[in-house]
Amino acid sequence: MPYYVPVLLNLTGRRCVVIGGGPVAERKAMMLVAAGAETVVVSPAITAGLLRLLKEQRQGVWIEREYRQGDLAGAFLAFAATDRKEVNAAAAAEAEAEGIPINDAGDGARGSMITPGVLRRGGLVVAVSTSGAGPAAARELIREIDQHFGEDYEQYIDFLSSMRAFIKERVSDPGRRKRLFRRLAESDILTSIRGGGFHRWNEAAMIAWIEEQTEE
Repeated sequence: MPYYVPVLLNLTGRRCVVIGGGPVAERKAMMLVAAGAETVVVSPAITAGLLRLLKEQRQGVWIEREYRQGDLAGAFLAFAATDRKEVNAAAAAEAEAEGIPINDAGDGARGSMITPGVLRRGGLVVAVSTSGAGPAAARELIREIDQHFGEDYEQYIDFLSSMRAFIKERVSDPGRRKRLFRRLAESDILTSIRGGGFHRWNEAAMIAWIEEQTEE
């Protein structure tokens, strides 16, 4: 079993190619479009859902034909998601030769990457993978994890993000920044959110908190 390294990618504006037009390809394309990628689908036919998605999204392109060698040129990421083993294998071989990470939906071991099951709560992203051994098991684990991470985490992560950005903007000293980030992580904001007593901080409240930590 390969030792996979989990990575979160920023695909905004990146050219990503999906070979195939069935339900699996539709799921891959939906993920890419949601990530802001320049999504290219290569297939002689596609699902109604995929067609609708590409029409609604400006960054989506459908190349209406079979896959050809060279279709992955300039791609940052690729997915081979047809129901034909030889087509997926050819796309995987091209990606390997060009140094392009690719997921082979029919045979994960043939590609250089796999996509995990994902749970999202705003900026919180929880990814679960069984290294290709059992996708159904990964989905079940996601459902279990979902029970432990409610909507309060979305509000909490949003708060942390805004506070970190504010601290970076207002505090130039690296050491002081580090201390403030540590204090932020140790704060009981999540407990306050869960208790219903939390209200979004305005600029004055953020400044007051920073000054309070400095005085301690």
